[in-house]
Amino acid sequence: MTVVLKIGGARAVDPAGALADVAELVDDGEEVVVVHGGSTAVDETLEQLGEEPTYVETPGGVVGRFTDERTMEVFEMVLPGKLNTDLVAGLQNQGVDAVGLSGVDGKLLAGPRKSAVRVQEDGKKKIKRGDHSGTIKQVNADLLETLLDGGYTPVATVPMAGKDDNDWLPVNADADRAAAAIAGALDAKLVVLTDVPGVLADPDDESTLIATAETPAEFENIETAAEGFMTKKVMAATEAIEGGAERVVVADANVDEPVLTAVDGGGTHILASALTDDDAAADDSNTEATEVSE
Repeated sequence: MTVVLKIGGARAVDPAGALADVAELVDDGEEVVVVHGGSTAVDETLEQLGEEPTYVETPGGVVGRFTDERTMEVFEMVLPGKLNTDLVAGLQNQGVDAVGLSGVDGKLLAGPRKSAVRVQEDGKKKIKRGDHSGTIKQVNADLLETLLDGGYTPVATVPMAGKDDNDWLPVNADADRAAAAIAGALDAKLVVLTDVPGVLADPDDESTLIATAETPAEFENIETAAEGFMTKKVMAATEAIEGGAERVVVADANVDEPVLTAVDGGGTHILASALTDDDAAADDSNTEATEVSE
């Protein structure tokens, strides 16, 4: 079984333990695809340049980034540039033959660009134009499988390849949803590492971890409990399973052996049986504004 590992980019997430675990899995003959975001690093870079990141709320109540042209330039510099290179180098130092990719490379992640998004401002629904974001509709699984078959470990990130009229251009996409799309395309197990133990029934109490969702009723409990950034991770879990993933795990990046712990039962495990055919993946009305999450 292939493991797709989403490493969060939040300031509180240390990737060192995850990279060591990837090396152990690869040594054991497992196939691993690493996906990462980097929203915090993008915001910090924008601030260093004297600019403020822009966040908007969709009519569905989801807060996300509005990616104007300048912000898109920073994404291209930070994510497939420094962050991706650092993770690839970290894996190579662990003895893993890693290869860095953006969603633009080989159209790894592709779909239509959204230049205008629906937002909620001052209680009114408005159209905000000039966005550089997209919706992932296709994953180049052949590219990933070719690398995996060759003994390489892909390390992927956004931007994605967005189709704008007749042209392709780099556009922003949510990193959790990118990982979900890749996991679905590879029929893989998705492990999402973040800075909390998993989905908590009470977000302020880590002892309320919801360990497993095997039935639709149990998954409904997870959807009800998810707040803030966790809402997007649960949304991504839904999309991954509907795309073909057999299981999604949301777990703590900062415990000892975070990936091995998650695979062995740590964190919150959402099984394919928890979603029925009637469960639809979240639609674009809830995600017009996109963010490279954690």
